[in-house]
Amino acid sequence: MDDATAIELQSLTKRFDEVVAVDNFNVKIQKGEFFSLLGPSGCGKTTTLRVVAGLEGPSDGTVLLENQDVTGIPAYKRNVNTVFQDYALFPHMDVKKNIFFPLKMRKISANEAEPKIERVLRLVNMEGFEKRLPQQLSGGQRQRIALARSLVNEPAALLLDEPLGALDFKLRVAMQKVLKDIQRNVGITFVYVTHDQTEAMTMSDRIAVMKDGRVHQIASPDEIYNDPETAFVASFIGDMNFLSGTIESAGEKNAKAVVSGNTINTRKLKQGIRTGEETLLCIRVERVEVNPPDGKLDNIIACTLKRIVFRGTDYEATCQFDDSEIRAVVSATAWDHRLKEGDAIHIGFKTKDVIVFPKSEEKDVIKYSVEAV
Repeated sequence: MDDATAIELQSLTKRFDEVVAVDNFNVKIQKGEFFSLLGPSGCGKTTTLRVVAGLEGPSDGTVLLENQDVTGIPAYKRNVNTVFQDYALFPHMDVKKNIFFPLKMRKISANEAEPKIERVLRLVNMEGFEKRLPQQLSGGQRQRIALARSLVNEPAALLLDEPLGALDFKLRVAMQKVLKDIQRNVGITFVYVTHDQTEAMTMSDRIAVMKDGRVHQIASPDEIYNDPETAFVASFIGDMNFLSGTIESAGEKNAKAVVSGNTINTRKLKQGIRTGEETLLCIRVERVEVNPPDGKLDNIIACTLKRIVFRGTDYEATCQFDDSEIRAVVSATAWDHRLKEGDAIHIGFKTKDVIVFPKSEEKDVIKYSVEAV
């Protein structure tokens, strides 16, 4: 028996008629882990969460909570609680009564519940708000009370379905820190659904990146950002350049590809990619340097500076060489203000920053068309 595992999904599949919402999902989520399900709308992340909660039954596969098979057990008998985006607080009950409600359902007396309520109010930093009604609270405060109500039962896991989606940007950022601090303090497993990559990267111990019901990668934020397993993950997480090229040669540690007549040194090729094959070369925008010092980088390409965009903390430079474009993001403090559009420049980047994917994965790359904006 694996005592370290809070939730395990074994070959989990969920179909709605002909649509496969979740396709053969396998994962072990550890006790005390902050685990996020990340992906675009319709990728299957909320459906996965609902199956774990018992709000949906799987078409195939098994759900285990603390090593117990709960696949056929209804939601109210599972030792998990769910926090939704709309908070679901009772408007006619004050804060204290809202938090007491799940304890009351378990026939816990008011006297026995008192220290439990006080504890969770301290955890979410909402002491002194016991007599307020939900409509007398801000969005962030209501979210904290929803968390407190979900935590008061001390569940084995807390399931959170885009809980910060209704908040404005600055409050969302603040609440991300609050959520992570609460999770560390209580030490229980959080399973968090979001389409916001920054949210997932900021808070998670591990992330499952999903598309069309399929899991593309499960790894730490660092691994997902720096070593994406598929072109979709590379495009969905962070900002990435994609260049079409052909493999010229391949070695045990690195390879060479030709892009618009330029030879580019790349990382070791992924299994199955061969010499002469058309591929996608991926380079993070912040890893591209503009006019780097001579001899500093493995790859140097002569370009024309096509566009400069000031973004507050940095500058985005779009650079063109032959029929290819590559973007560089340079911090505002390091930007050379003498540069102007139309200048002849050089861009450079390291071999280790060039990841190669099969050309067949291009269809999965997230693209935002300028014409559609």
